[in-house]
Amino acid sequence: MTHYIYLVRHGEHQDAEHGLTDGPLSPRGQRQAELIADRLGGLPLDAVWHSPLLRAAETARAIAARLPSVDPKPTPLLFDCVPTGMTEETPAVFEPFFGSVTDAEVEAGGAQMSDAVNEFLVRKTGEVHEVLITHNFVISWFVREVLGAPEWRWMTLNQAHCALTVIAQKQGRPWTLLTHNDTGHLPVELRTGMPDPIPV
Repeated sequence: MTHYIYLVRHGEHQDAEHGLTDGPLSPRGQRQAELIADRLGGLPLDAVWHSPLLRAAETARAIAARLPSVDPKPTPLLFDCVPTGMTEETPAVFEPFFGSVTDAEVEAGGAQMSDAVNEFLVRKTGEVHEVLITHNFVISWFVREVLGAPEWRWMTLNQAHCALTVIAQKQGRPWTLLTHNDTGHLPVELRTGMPDPIPV
């Protein structure tokens, strides 16, 4: 028996190109959400959780529209956040990123991710399939946690909009990373959200 968690970054939102932090899905984001729904369609899903932010909530609704048996639930544990600040181990190249991040935001993000790990990375009984629709940094933190990498390494992981990352745990074994940032269900023109273009 295996516990699977499917981590999905929200679709592209309309205000992304204007530098705004949230907004409804763009037409491209809507199509991305439909395609990840198709990708997840054959799975016996037990739960779908999503960030309360609009871009994640709309992605969840698009998935539910394709999968009528799914009833997505919001949780503040999947909010967008910054889980750590600069540390002695963090390469200096990342320092500019933290210029606009306050100590309070880092403290809140770290506490949130600790709670999220304690909530979701807990082995459940039987065969379990859960979807978490969330944000780039949150997925990065889960992947870093599963790999046991240093805390700052979340900054080196990125996910495309509606890409699929899968982690799993078999009974009595540690969590493992099965796939990361899989965009196979997305045509090239819908592979957005990465800091650098994805090679094809």
